[in-house]
Amino acid sequence: MTINVRRSITRSIAAVTTLGTALVGCGAGAAGKDPVARPAKPPSATATAQRPAGPEHPALMPVFLRGPEPAGATGREARTGTRTGTGTEEIRAGARSGAETGTRAGAGGKTVALTFDADMTPDQGPGAARGERFDNPALISSLRRLEVPATVFMTGRWAEEYPYQAREIGSDPLFEVANHSYSHHSFTPDCHGLPVLARKELAADVRRAFGAFRKAGVRQVVPYFRFPGGCYDTSTLRALAPAGLTAVQWDVVSGDAFATDAEAVAERVLAEVRPGSVVVMHCTTGAAPVTDEAVRAIVPALRARGYRFVKVSELMKG
Repeated sequence: MTINVRRSITRSIAAVTTLGTALVGCGAGAAGKDPVARPAKPPSATATAQRPAGPEHPALMPVFLRGPEPAGATGREARTGTRTGTGTEEIRAGARSGAETGTRAGAGGKTVALTFDADMTPDQGPGAARGERFDNPALISSLRRLEVPATVFMTGRWAEEYPYQAREIGSDPLFEVANHSYSHHSFTPDCHGLPVLARKELAADVRRAFGAFRKAGVRQVVPYFRFPGGCYDTSTLRALAPAGLTAVQWDVVSGDAFATDAEAVAERVLAEVRPGSVVVMHCTTGAAPVTDEAVRAIVPALRARGYRFVKVSELMKG
């Protein structure tokens, strides 16, 4: 079985490729700082797969792997083989022209997708009980007030801790909820210091997240996935292939994780956004305290430039 891969880079889509059923994605979460982003150049249609992306140069290209919708769903950093989403295992198809697919949204004009990782690990429960905040209701309120559609990549543990908020987010047509694992533990070794899941636990962790969404009453669940810390390797892809998810990468790293300067976060996003961009941010007050303020600056500035905000599902339809 094969699936089509779409990559949106910072200025245009460079290639459409085909490979075996697999998952590729990323999203460094609150438990591990986002690496510093560098401007990405359009990838070669034949050489992308092997380009490394260490902490000083993460992959910025969103990778969309289309697969069948998983049962129960409604709706990368190179280190000796471990990646955070630099590309695919093998490029086989030719490149599309930027003129054909550059805006990604076709007749919809200039679009951008804001995505928010709602991170929480099982061992952070005591911290939440002591008042540590892994949610960000002010951010969600701002998105509603500004009427900004968004995709929330939610961990199952977050949905368990904040079931009311998870249900409210997942019931609001402005938003959609995607799978960011249950535990936010790494799916590969050596991933930003995250605890590591055993290979045999990977698929179960993903299923457990969907179960937590169902239990919380999250209705608008889309079949997308983002790897904790953004780390994956070939064996991880094989282990998760049966889940049939679409894994989503980013091309704009907001740098909001652990940031204290909202203006700097906003400036970084505004400097890097291009038509069709996917921006990664966080929905955790304790680990990303200035995200709400940054979003309130980013949204009007991008609208003034003629951008329209969309959910990942709309961007995928491009």
